[in-house]
Amino acid sequence: MPVKDKKDKKGRTRKLLALDGGGIRGVMTLEVLAKIESELQTKLKRTDKFVLADYFDYIAGTSTGAIIATCLSLGMRVADIRKFYIDSGPAMFDKTNLLRRYLLNKFHDQKLAKKLQQVIAAQSGEPMATLGSPALRTYLMLVLRNATTDSPWPVSNNPAAKYNDRARPDCNLDLPLWQLVRASTAAPTYFPPEIVIFKGKDRDYEFIFVDGGVTMYNNPAFQLFLMATVKPYKLAWETGEDKMLLVSLGTGTAADANQNLTPEQMNIVYNASSLPAAFMFAASNEQDFLCRTFGNCLNGGQLDREVWDMKEENGQGPANPKLFTYMRYNADLTRAGLDALGLSHIEPRSVQQMDSVEYIPQLQEVGRAVAKEVNIEHFAAFLQ
Repeated sequence: MPVKDKKDKKGRTRKLLALDGGGIRGVMTLEVLAKIESELQTKLKRTDKFVLADYFDYIAGTSTGAIIATCLSLGMRVADIRKFYIDSGPAMFDKTNLLRRYLLNKFHDQKLAKKLQQVIAAQSGEPMATLGSPALRTYLMLVLRNATTDSPWPVSNNPAAKYNDRARPDCNLDLPLWQLVRASTAAPTYFPPEIVIFKGKDRDYEFIFVDGGVTMYNNPAFQLFLMATVKPYKLAWETGEDKMLLVSLGTGTAADANQNLTPEQMNIVYNASSLPAAFMFAASNEQDFLCRTFGNCLNGGQLDREVWDMKEENGQGPANPKLFTYMRYNADLTRAGLDALGLSHIEPRSVQQMDSVEYIPQLQEVGRAVAKEVNIEHFAAFLQ
């Protein structure tokens, strides 16, 4: 039987929010979220105390998306999260010395960890909030990769979940929230991994975690849908176009064709630097494709030249009727993509890197351009 929980608002439509990873490019996500927050506040006739945690039931995030998802679930306004990113971004990307940068990782993690501890403590009112903190106002899912077990770990605060049983000595709900968020942001070559200790019945277990972006869930949207509906997760929320909304936000893609690439250039160094981004792009695209196949897509750009955007008649497939209403907001960060957004003055390289802290204003411009796609009428069935 499902565990009774105050976050489980029975009798309502279910609203899910999924946030991609992408480093400092998360500021683009924040601009789209700001537009969604503003539109919903106006339509629902709420005051400036309205937060997205009042609207969404389940929020998921990977890497930088995990930071934003946690802040939203704790009840922060988007403007306050934006301020946190702008004020703390340069400090969080604290460069290591040249030797360490070449052999291990580009950035120290101490300042990032401290910033996460500070913002979570301030918002939760707890010196060491855990995943099971009552300060979390929504269901929250964070994606990590357990390097010790070589497996993705999407962890949530769903009290009915198997590994959230309070009777277990290794109950996930007892883990420090800041540490799980930090683990989800531990991008290989960027930050060192995070060690998390689990209390066992007979002994403690030490696991090494890295960024959830190097799993299939850098875009966690379809996994979020599964965790909200599949029986073993013990929520089993009802599906249907008028019963479930899934909103997915990306941090931009930059899949430029390598037209001048030669086989000789594809050496160890080339593959080591390019394959992670290639895997992340493919995985994100697949999650988006699955959502458009099983959901009714109201917003989203072209996936590829064969399936196009999977909207309206292009979206017909095995799920009929569709299982949820779906919207995807993302930016094409290539030259052609930025030009299409009316941003020909922005250099693609300035906004494509995950650590482009000096180009935060340009990233915000891209986010505001994407935010123009937000149409409150798409939310019409989910405004009760």
